[in-house]
Amino acid sequence: MRFLYLLAFITVYASSAFAQKNTWNDNIVIAHRGAWKKNNLPENSIAALKQAIKLKCYGSEFDVHMTSDSILVVNHDPEFLGIKIETSTYDELLQKSLSNGEKIPTLSNYLKAGMKQKKTKLILEIKPSVISPERTLALTEKVVAMVTKLKADKWIEYISFSYDATKKVVELKPQAKVYYLKGDVSAEQLAADKLYGADYHFSVFKKGDWFADAKKYKLHLNAWTVNKEEDMNWLLDNKVDFITTNEPELLFELIGKR
Repeated sequence: MRFLYLLAFITVYASSAFAQKNTWNDNIVIAHRGAWKKNNLPENSIAALKQAIKLKCYGSEFDVHMTSDSILVVNHDPEFLGIKIETSTYDELLQKSLSNGEKIPTLSNYLKAGMKQKKTKLILEIKPSVISPERTLALTEKVVAMVTKLKADKWIEYISFSYDATKKVVELKPQAKVYYLKGDVSAEQLAADKLYGADYHFSVFKKGDWFADAKKYKLHLNAWTVNKEEDMNWLLDNKVDFITTNEPELLFELIGKR
């Protein structure tokens, strides 16, 4: 009898674990700064994140900076509505609001909002510091520490234009999915440094043998920022792994026609 109970427990546990591993949306669509454009939402807002989740995107991309008092905030540019993020305190940034009334999101609040679901990945871009490379690495360490603190690892994939930042993430979290953005490192070198893939501007993939090299070195390819139908179709024809776009609705429409 005990054996039968144990067998039943193992079966239920295995089925549950399998289900958990397969909860993420199975498509290639990543909403760039959230799904903001069609509904005129602020980029990188929690509202744009929620819209990407509603659309059932595989991922929603967002950007992280660090204030002068070491608060991690979500914004694309190094300035927030005219306020320089790295040389300002978080309280100073709170003086202004996004067009929908949101304040600039902290990384903590943004991750907590994204973790309320288990379908859309959070594609976290570590923005290089405009002050120093050292501050970029400090930001990277704080980002990884925040992800660890909130137990958000399974939601997160990391990207950055700083190659040192990507290597630091790999060092701190060897199992993390980490992509480099700038487009100036070969597939062979990315693999040697144990990155998960190349997240390059789509024009880079039109040069050389990127799709063959990705298979050779077991890398994943994500193309940014792809907003035209012809470019989307070219990437779909070449079976790219992911496409980052300001037009997720259009990309879903094209995928649906295939």
